[in-house]
Amino acid sequence: MNDHIDRQKFTLNFERLLTASCEQVFAAWTHPEQIAKWWDPSGAPLVACTIDLRQDGAFRFQNAGHSPAFCGVYKVIEPPSRLEFEALGTYGTVSLQPEGNGTRMRVTIRCGSAEHFAMFLDLGVNENTSKTLDNLVEHMRSRAT
Repeated sequence: MNDHIDRQKFTLNFERLLTASCEQVFAAWTHPEQIAKWWDPSGAPLVACTIDLRQDGAFRFQNAGHSPAFCGVYKVIEPPSRLEFEALGTYGTVSLQPEGNGTRMRVTIRCGSAEHFAMFLDLGVNENTSKTLDNLVEHMRSRAT
């Protein structure tokens, strides 16, 4: 696990090594039935998850009501190595690269301004995203057994 806050570039960076292929991890990011199992930082399943997996296609992930739905639009879809999306006024990138018997995943969330970035930090987006990505690591581990 490697998380980094870049205050100069208004960016949150996360890195994980997963015990699954890039194809399996990409599927975990793009199949609603999988996302529903790991997306919420609390570990609770989502109550709704819709995905229109195409450029400019929308997605919506809804938890049990402890925060607003996470909604956005896909900008780049390059299976099985890259997803880029806009959500909540940010630009997100998921990069997947094979490493050993697994996948090195890098996730970047870039805010457009210092004020927006400060608000994200105040809301705990960095901690919640870290927990969510740890959920994904565990999800992939449990699917391998």
